[in-house]
Amino acid sequence: MTDRAIVSHDEWLAARKRLLAEEKAFTKARDRLSAARRELPWERIEDYVFAGPQGEVRLSDLFRGRSQLIIYHFMFHPDWNAACKSCSFWADNFERIVVHLNARDTNLAAVSRAPIDKLDAFKRRMGWSFEWVSCGAAGAFNRDFGVYFAPDETKQPGANYNYGSSRFGLEDAPGLSVFAKDAAGRLYHTYSTYARGLDMLNAAYHYLDIVPKGRDEAGTQGMRGWLRLRDEYAGAQSSRPR
Repeated sequence: MTDRAIVSHDEWLAARKRLLAEEKAFTKARDRLSAARRELPWERIEDYVFAGPQGEVRLSDLFRGRSQLIIYHFMFHPDWNAACKSCSFWADNFERIVVHLNARDTNLAAVSRAPIDKLDAFKRRMGWSFEWVSCGAAGAFNRDFGVYFAPDETKQPGANYNYGSSRFGLEDAPGLSVFAKDAAGRLYHTYSTYARGLDMLNAAYHYLDIVPKGRDEAGTQGMRGWLRLRDEYAGAQSSRPR
């Protein structure tokens, strides 16, 4: 921590202003990229059926009166007793923001392959409020959007993830997809992102990026080495209902 240069206020201010110029250039580049993302063409898709807490729910239902829908593809294998801790980290970051998205004609929900009773139980344990539905063990929805691989496919060589740019060795992978619905009820897939493309959706990481140690993951196998479910850190307060 203390191996940094220690300088006067004027020297610090000059260095900060130099970095500010780089930050402004990055912000403008990011704005251009975001605009290009929004201008991608759309593909027409059919409706999908999920299992929800109250029974059958369709992809079209998950819009909940809005014209835009964000789906987080949440890793939860049907045989697991708890969800992926990395996906849970991302969920902690989008928990409670849905009301703000709703105000901008957008809804957000999560989809996993685990059965709905497991999703509901884990959701209660974590104290989450976002909508979470099951696409079933066969995972047609997650398969179509690049985040489910059959067991035999995980053993095959070659890139299978993030548009063929990398390899993922598990059956379930993380991702996020965006959908739109027009006035006639037709559904469209507008965007999906995976791997490091999900980084921009994790506010905690962005906070860590501005402190001196950064994410401080060297020698920890990345987040796999330090990350815990929110109620598993030493001294953590349980989110479970009393």
